[in-house]
Amino acid sequence: MAAATQQMSSLPSGLRVCSTVPDILYLPELVFGGLVWILVASTHVTTPNPQGWVMFVSVFCFVMTFLWLVIFTCGGHKNSSAWATADFIYHLIAVVFYLSASVILAYMTIIFKYATSAPFDQYYKIYIAAVVFSYVATLLYFIHCILSAVRWKSF
Repeated sequence: MAAATQQMSSLPSGLRVCSTVPDILYLPELVFGGLVWILVASTHVTTPNPQGWVMFVSVFCFVMTFLWLVIFTCGGHKNSSAWATADFIYHLIAVVFYLSASVILAYMTIIFKYATSAPFDQYYKIYIAAVVFSYVATLLYFIHCILSAVRWKSF
């Protein structure tokens, strides 16, 4: 009986989501992922540009992280073991997606710097900010993935 109670307490619900590790990282992930989404959406996109992947990753991870936050807050995770596994797998996928998107975004920013003239300087600054926030989001998802793996292995 004590083991079942301990398993249920490993995955928080309600407002405890905002105060437990690694679940406290949901909010910064939403903030930085949303900033990447907004900044990339506000830039000038040329035709042969792989920033569609960056937009997909930022929107996908934003929506999925929001859904995870809502599920955990509402207590929709009754089977702790399966939810702990799913939480780890989602954050692993998010890390791989965000890392690939961050590398593409940094590469496109370098190309954009040398391919444009002075009027596009404002877009270059937006690209730089998007790259920084993208790598911060990658780091947050990576930390969350590691902490989720530790929690998953404790079951």
